[in-house]
Amino acid sequence: MDMPTKKAKLSLKEKYQHMTRGLDWNPTYQRFEDIFPFARYEGLKIHNWDNWEDPFRMTMDAYWKYQAEKERKLYAIIDAFTQNNGHLKVTDARYLNTVKLFLTGVTPLEYMAHRGFAHVGRQIPGGGARVACLMQSVDEVRHAQTQIHAISNYNKHYNGFHEFRHMHDRVWYLSVPKSFFDDAFSAGPFEFLLAISFSFEYVLTNLLFVPFVSGAAYNGDMNTMAYGFSAQSDEARHMTLGLEVIKFILEQDPDNLPIIQAWVDKWTWRGYRVLTLVAMMMDYMLPKRTMSWKEAWEIYFEENGGALFKDLARYGIKVPKCVETIALEKDHLSHQAWNTLYNYGAAAAFHTWSPTASEMDWLSSKYPDSFDKLYRPRLEFQAEQEAKGNRFYNKTLPMLCQVCQIPMMFTEPGDPTKICYREADYKGDKYHFCSDHCKDIFQHEPEKYSQAWLPVHQIYQGNCFPEGTDPTQEGFDPLAAVLQYYKIDRDNLDFNGSEDQKNFAAWNGQANSN
Repeated sequence: MDMPTKKAKLSLKEKYQHMTRGLDWNPTYQRFEDIFPFARYEGLKIHNWDNWEDPFRMTMDAYWKYQAEKERKLYAIIDAFTQNNGHLKVTDARYLNTVKLFLTGVTPLEYMAHRGFAHVGRQIPGGGARVACLMQSVDEVRHAQTQIHAISNYNKHYNGFHEFRHMHDRVWYLSVPKSFFDDAFSAGPFEFLLAISFSFEYVLTNLLFVPFVSGAAYNGDMNTMAYGFSAQSDEARHMTLGLEVIKFILEQDPDNLPIIQAWVDKWTWRGYRVLTLVAMMMDYMLPKRTMSWKEAWEIYFEENGGALFKDLARYGIKVPKCVETIALEKDHLSHQAWNTLYNYGAAAAFHTWSPTASEMDWLSSKYPDSFDKLYRPRLEFQAEQEAKGNRFYNKTLPMLCQVCQIPMMFTEPGDPTKICYREADYKGDKYHFCSDHCKDIFQHEPEKYSQAWLPVHQIYQGNCFPEGTDPTQEGFDPLAAVLQYYKIDRDNLDFNGSEDQKNFAAWNGQANSN
């Protein structure tokens, strides 16, 4: 008599293979090129899609279970933070301006990443790659949602949180992160994957999330810390996807190498320029600081990234050519960015201020070769003028770099006393750049970048005023009209004397007296 045997349970890897492979088919009545029009758009040669090794290896049922557990923990912290007036437990109301910058500058990018991965998942022929893009697309929309939910509590109490989506598409300094994703989204599918999954998620994401999340925890913001850690646990999967993308393409055909190298050079630089806002936040906007921008760059890029590029050297990938320039800028980036936002603080949706004497001493200790010589005198002069009632706001508009869209504030590599300026002609027009790298990017794709929506140009053309505005009226104030268009009201100018400062002090006093 045959004994009944229990069927062996499939391993997670086997189950995953059954659910994610063999789902596509060869078309018969439609041409392959019509179904996947972008598959050969970028000139890459892909010979065997079955070689794709999906780094997620998580079935959808396991994914929902895993994410649901994280959601329960996250929203428990958010609820506790809200019910206990956690906003009064942060070190200083100045800190909240970092959250404003994150909400307006980064959260909309999470939603753009969701859209981008959903789009790319449709355009890639391989079944495994499509599933990977789907999973990351869901991750990214979750990040946007949890960040909005976590930060919404601050909108009840402080200025600058009310119109983040409106501001993202209009405010001048927010065009820096927006242009990064617009650039990637309008590229081909594999360039998008390399730009976001590799250059940003794998190479640079720790420079965004680790300092921001640890800075939040250090300054008593458990709300931001909670969603930051919740998102960062997803980033680990995203980073492995980025590595698989570059590994898969390079192993398919040696002719792919020069295309990938050019993308690595381009997107490392583009991502680094976006992180200018993070550098400024780390060195100037956190009342309690965890590390300097220079230290973060040395740990998370020079050490960790250096090890990564050593591993990629076997494929022929070289360290991005911009790294030498970045090494010369790391002593200056945050100081130059803060000085720019301080001067243009009348047109920003967050407050700026003069650092205290102890904060300048901290900066001096972190930047011993540059701060006291180049930046402390300027900051002390600004503080003196502010104390006399002469707080300066620049009401002119700065020239922007055509590629990264940052004001032309950076100095020559190796010479911090001279503004770096490059230019190029294209179809009879002159274009301006903040660096050799931005100029190189433009000259490789001039038709694309010549169409960039630059906020300063749009303002001068009268396209950033509320509908019905008449600039010819006597006494017309263009800055006031632009702020109305931005929906910035009490959110700008100096922190000292602001509603946020007064309310935080009053509410803290009331809480302590009770």
